[in-house]
Amino acid sequence: MWFETIESPLGDILLAGEGDALTSLDFAGFEGRMDELLRIRFGEIERTAAKGTKAAARLQAYFQGDLAALDAVQIAPNGTDFQQETWTALRKVRPGETVSYGELAQRIGRPKASRAVGMANARNPIGLVVPCHRVIGTNGKLTGYAGGLERKRWLLQHEGAQVSLL
Repeated sequence: MWFETIESPLGDILLAGEGDALTSLDFAGFEGRMDELLRIRFGEIERTAAKGTKAAARLQAYFQGDLAALDAVQIAPNGTDFQQETWTALRKVRPGETVSYGELAQRIGRPKASRAVGMANARNPIGLVVPCHRVIGTNGKLTGYAGGLERKRWLLQHEGAQVSLL
């Protein structure tokens, strides 16, 4: 499994993947969480340092203003069927658009599953590319984000989302 660290306006970002597929993304300072999730999902892994991966280039393009660049990132998140369904629906939420957990549950055809959608969102191993930052509260306010609410606020502003940022 390859690992790469890139600089971003939000601090360093840690990437892990196999081949061209991104399997994990987290912010510097959360290496322990990333390692634990990778261990749960893949068991013991052999680490290989990488530089200049396709995923890294697309993330840099996103931060430079090409908001559609993340669409081309190939992913392999490895989760339950429900998690995969939720993460697939998240990737369809466009930059500048936001949804609530309830709206996302409706989009996957499970209108009573907003809590389960929230749990799947919280276990998203490829934040930013699988844009869990685009999920907000029903009242239009920011809700939790593993990378911190300041990063979530920055990402939504970068994408031009119209939300109550307080």
